[in-house]
Amino acid sequence: MNIAIVGAGSIGVATAHALAQAGHEVTVYERHGTAAEEASFGHAGWLGPSLLQPWSVQGICSAQRSPDLPGRQALPRLGASGLTAQLRWLWQWRQASRRLRSGAPPSPAMAALEKLTQHSQQLQQSLWRQWDFDPEYVAGSLVLLGNEAEHEQLGPALAALADAGTRCETLDAAQTRLREPSLGDEARIAGALYFPQAGAANGRLSTLMQRQIAQNAGVRFETQRAVRQLHPGAAGRTARVQLHQEDNSRPHDAIVVCAGAQAESLLSPIGVHLPLVALHGYGVNAPLRDQGYAPRHAIVDWSEQMTLVRLGQRMRIVAGAELGRRGPSMHEATLQRMYHRLNMLFPGSAMLASGVQIWHGTRMQSPDGLPLLGASGQPGIWLNLGHGSCGAAIAQGCASMLADLISGRSGFMDSALLDPRRFNR
Repeated sequence: MNIAIVGAGSIGVATAHALAQAGHEVTVYERHGTAAEEASFGHAGWLGPSLLQPWSVQGICSAQRSPDLPGRQALPRLGASGLTAQLRWLWQWRQASRRLRSGAPPSPAMAALEKLTQHSQQLQQSLWRQWDFDPEYVAGSLVLLGNEAEHEQLGPALAALADAGTRCETLDAAQTRLREPSLGDEARIAGALYFPQAGAANGRLSTLMQRQIAQNAGVRFETQRAVRQLHPGAAGRTARVQLHQEDNSRPHDAIVVCAGAQAESLLSPIGVHLPLVALHGYGVNAPLRDQGYAPRHAIVDWSEQMTLVRLGQRMRIVAGAELGRRGPSMHEATLQRMYHRLNMLFPGSAMLASGVQIWHGTRMQSPDGLPLLGASGQPGIWLNLGHGSCGAAIAQGCASMLADLISGRSGFMDSALLDPRRFNR
């Protein structure tokens, strides 16, 4: 088949590669000059378990303030527009949190997300070995806990991980400091969850490498090519892509939309309405001051819903949750909180006076935390969207599953759980 991909982030590049490996002719349209310029640019690079990435699935991170629940970074800031949709999304998350705290079993979405993450990581590690490539990989991850209430809050997620066979070690405060000796004396740590088979990596670097591999496999990348309109196929006609500054549309047997925050403007005119909310966050990259003071593992500070990781010669901190339309200015209080927590947890690890790069990114989140993956309901239009904060961890698995669906093959898990039309049933 002749297939078009709209968007060259980590999802779009992985999808293009998987489809090329399945024998399809693939063209990728990207509005920027290269790949991984938006949501894939400055994320944490967290590679599982996805359930313990901030804002992964409903109920794990509470959307309400409570003395025994995550701190101020867990509180989303509401945008000025689309308030009704934002409040509806917050209400759904709050209700899910209440159900889990009342003793309800882990949701099917939790089990599905972990299965997707495990398969994706197997594929990712295999690709890196095949390419003989190291994207600044950090082995092992720690979820820092501020008190016992946080550990109890994570009970449903830990049960889902245990059911999936994910290895986890519970550490007390002393054991946590032995594993992370650079933790600051002022850091109030009750303990941690240690995942030896997880980690983090430079997602942008990995995406750029995969783009090169995909090109070698025959994928055609057309950068600085913004898509203006999509035309579904019908009555024997093929689907078509209309680019800006081109009079004639381009025919394709199938079109896969991996355009993240730009997807809604392309899909709404053809009657595909996405149940997604835009969740914005910040990534701070600071030059490494002293390797001995930097974390050895990928870190999630659960109390503040913040991820910290050393990538090469830089420290990266990712945090913040802003709903609705992103404004032109950054929230200075959030950034200052990120600097403060870095200095508290790993003092002396980074230079914050100069050379700091700040990224303000958008991740599209579905109501249940699972991506929208599969047929859109319009002929010839497919979706691979809504990966939230888990895009790096599940990109390869999502790409593999979509390639199987388009090729008519059975996949490694039930695709109905990810069907974009599941919220309309």
